[in-house]
Amino acid sequence: MIFFPPSPPPLFVFMRCTGGEVGATSSLAPKIGPLGLSPKKVGDDIAKATGDWKGLRITVKLTIQNRQAAIEVVPSASALIIKALKEPPRDRKKVKNIKHSGSVPFDEIVSIARVMRPRSIARELSGTIKEILGTAQSVGCTIDGRPPHDVIDDINSGKHIWLSPLNLMFHVLNGV
Repeated sequence: MIFFPPSPPPLFVFMRCTGGEVGATSSLAPKIGPLGLSPKKVGDDIAKATGDWKGLRITVKLTIQNRQAAIEVVPSASALIIKALKEPPRDRKKVKNIKHSGSVPFDEIVSIARVMRPRSIARELSGTIKEILGTAQSVGCTIDGRPPHDVIDDINSGKHIWLSPLNLMFHVLNGV
């Protein structure tokens, strides 16, 4: 009988990088060099995988197994909100201290909350929505032309129709 040893479990490396740009290989080398991977090749793969997030700071999860790196983008709430604003990509070396003064529809906030739900601390979807609204307030944008904190107050007081228990159950069951 031939016995093959089990393959080692995958290693996970998390990195913050700017989307669409090849990061400094000097920062990649200490993390992935000892694992037998080429920092230049992994940097090019990260730039290719983060092309949709051009100019935004995002987290990238590298899953390393059998000397192969699989790249997965793990966007933060602020990156998702800035992407929802549909601003043109900026050159972060030339344009500094940008104000994100646009407006995001509430439906977009709900879809961002669903993406962030597994990483949220809240017990219910409405709590996750309030977390995203707090992030929108920090970013500086408005929700349907209203300040995010006014929308949070509406959710807390029960005025927001979308988050009534029956309507919420309908949307969750139908995947809307």
